[in-house]
Amino acid sequence: MATRGSAEQFKQSFREEAREVLVDLEAALLELNENRADEELVGRVFRALHTIKGSGAMFGFEDLAAFTHNLETAFDEVRNGRLEIGSELIDLTLTALDHIRDLLEEREGAAEASARAEILGKVRKLAGIAESAPAAGKVASVQPGPGGVPIRQWAIHFAPGPDLLLNGANPLLLLAELRQLGGLSVRASMEMVPPLGELDPERCYVSWEMVLASPADRDAVHDVFIFVEDSCELAIDLAAAAEGETGATDEAGSRRLEEPRATGGGRRAYDKPDTASSLRVPAAKLDQFVDLVGELVTVQARLAELAARRDDPDVAAVSEEIERLTSALRETSMNIRMLPIRATFEKFRRLVHDLARDLVKDVELTMEGADTELDKTVIEQLGDPLMHLIRNSMDHGIEPRKLRLARGKRATAKIHLSARHSGASVLIAVSDDGGGIDAEAVRRRAVDKGLVAADARLTETQTFALIFQPGFSTAQQITDVSGRGVGMDVVRQRVEALRGTIDVASQPELGTSVTLRLPLTLAIIDGLLVSVGEACFVLPLASTLECIELSSEDIEQANGKHVANVRGEIVPYIRLREHFGVAGPRPELEQIMVVESGQGRFGFAVDQVLGNCQTVIKSLGRVYRHVQAVSGATILGDGRVALILDPERLVQDAIQAAGHGPRGHPGAASSRAPGGARAGVH
Repeated sequence: MATRGSAEQFKQSFREEAREVLVDLEAALLELNENRADEELVGRVFRALHTIKGSGAMFGFEDLAAFTHNLETAFDEVRNGRLEIGSELIDLTLTALDHIRDLLEEREGAAEASARAEILGKVRKLAGIAESAPAAGKVASVQPGPGGVPIRQWAIHFAPGPDLLLNGANPLLLLAELRQLGGLSVRASMEMVPPLGELDPERCYVSWEMVLASPADRDAVHDVFIFVEDSCELAIDLAAAAEGETGATDEAGSRRLEEPRATGGGRRAYDKPDTASSLRVPAAKLDQFVDLVGELVTVQARLAELAARRDDPDVAAVSEEIERLTSALRETSMNIRMLPIRATFEKFRRLVHDLARDLVKDVELTMEGADTELDKTVIEQLGDPLMHLIRNSMDHGIEPRKLRLARGKRATAKIHLSARHSGASVLIAVSDDGGGIDAEAVRRRAVDKGLVAADARLTETQTFALIFQPGFSTAQQITDVSGRGVGMDVVRQRVEALRGTIDVASQPELGTSVTLRLPLTLAIIDGLLVSVGEACFVLPLASTLECIELSSEDIEQANGKHVANVRGEIVPYIRLREHFGVAGPRPELEQIMVVESGQGRFGFAVDQVLGNCQTVIKSLGRVYRHVQAVSGATILGDGRVALILDPERLVQDAIQAAGHGPRGHPGAASSRAPGGARAGVH
C-alpha cells in the first residue's frame, strides 16, 4: 500500500490534472451552449466527466465520483439521442462544476452537500435517471451506440508500472470503469511475479489482457487510463488487429513503450527509464531555479567588472565564456517560466455567460492571440484586472438589446480579448462594441468628488485617468456587478505592481478598448545603466528609444526650459539630478535618454550613460512600497546598489508636480481616441 505521504502527494497530482480537465470541460460546455448540435462537443463533455469520475474514485475521491456519475449519465443520454441539450442542462452542469471544484479541494459542508443533492435531483429529473442509478463497477448492458453504431471488440493490454500502488492508484478500479462501457472479459498474467523471497508487497507485478465489447470509440476506452498512461504499458486495438506489432502509437494517441513485451523471467518492459516528453515541476522549485539564475547573473557581472580591471587575457577569456553560458541559461530559465495566456482567457467564458444571463444581455466573447506566452508570475496576477475590465464592459459598456437595435447594431454584443507581443512587452486588450465612455460625465463626477477644480481644463488623457481613481464611479445605482468604484482602482493597482501601463481608447457609440502593456517577465530585465553624481540608476531598455547629448548651449537656446530639440521635435525632459535632489554640480555635457510613455515622448537627463546591463530585480520591501517611481533595485558587478526606475511613473509625477494634472493620483491611463457616451464605469 502507498504510505500516507505518498498517497497525499499523488492525490495532489490528480488535483492538478483534474483542474486542467475542468477548464477544458467548462470551455466545452460554453461552446456547446452556442452549438448544441455539435456531437463532437457532446463527446468531449462526456469523456471529461467520465475521466473525472473514474479517476476520482481511483484516487479516493468517492464523493466526487458519485456526484459526477449522474452528470455523466445525463450526457450519455444526450449522446444516445434520448435527451436534447437545453439551457437548463448547460446551466445545471456549469453550477455542478463549481461543486466538483469544491469536492476536488475537499471543501465540505452541510450547505454544500444540500446544494449538490438539489442539483443532482434536477439532473435526474431532467434526464429521467432513476434514483437507483448503477453504481460504479457494475457491468453495463451492451447496447448499440447512437445511430446504430455497432459493437466493437477492443483488445486491451494493460501492464501497470511497478510503482502504481505507491502512487495511490488502484488498478482494479480501472477494470471496473471499463465494465461500465460494456461486456469485459479479463485474463490476468502472473508471469512477472517474482519468487516469494524477492516479492515486494508495495509493487504491482500483475498485467491484464482484456477484450471489451462496447459501442464506445477508442477515445472513450483510452480515457479510462488517462491518469496512469505515462507509467504503464498500454495498447488498445480492435480485436481483429490485436495480433499486430507492438511499439506503435494508435490513431487516438494511446502510447505504447518502444519495447516488445517482456516474457519469462526477463526485465519488465516498463522498468526502463521514463521516456515522457514533459515533466510536471512544482512552481516553488521553478521559482528557486530562476532566483539562482538571477544570482548567477549578478556574480557574472562582478566577474566581468574584475576582468575589465585586469590586463589578463586568460581571465578575460573565462569571463567571456561564463557570460555566454550565463546568458544562455538566463534565456532558458525565462522560457521555462513562459506560459500561454489561453487558460486565463478561457476562464472568462464562464464569467461572460453568467453575467449575460444576470444582466439579460446577449454577449459573445471572442479571443485572439491566446497562444501568446508571458511569465507565469505575470499571468497569475492578471486574473483580477481582466475580470474587472470585463465586468465593467458587460455592465456599463454593452447597451441593452433595444438600444443596440435602435443604434443599428447587432443584438448580440461582442467583447474581444486579445494578446500580442510588442518588443519586451505583451499587449493585452479588452474591447467592447458598446457605447463608449462619456468623458463629460466622468469630468462632472470628478468635480463633484473634489478630484478636480470646476474650471480645470483636462485633456482626454487626464479625463480617462480619473476612472482609475479609488472610489470613482459614474454609476447611478449600486448593483451586484458594479457601482462601488472599486474595480478600476484594482486594475490600476495590479497593473502598476506588474510595472505595466494602461491605455484607454474610446469612440462614441462604437465602443471602448482598454490595453494593458505588461513586461514579459518580472525576474530579469535588460536595462541601461546611468549615473547621476555618485548614484547609479537603471532604465528599462524596452521603453528607451535613443540617447542624445545635452550641452550648455542647448540649455541656453531653450531659455532654461526643460525641453530638447530632437531632429525638429520638441521633447520635454526631466533632469534626474533635480528630481531626486542629488547634490553637486552637473557636468558640462549631459545625456538625455528618450523614452516612449503613455503621455508621449519624454527624456531623462543624466550625467553619464554607462552601458547595457542584465538586471536582476530585487524588491525594496514594504518600507518603500509607496515610492512608486522606483520599481526595484539591483546589485551591480562592483557590489553597489542601483535603483531601477519606472519611466511611466516618473513622467506622471513630473506632470503632477508641474500642476498640469487633476488633483490626487493622475492614474496610469492614456487615450488616443475621442471620448464617447458610456453609461458609467466602476
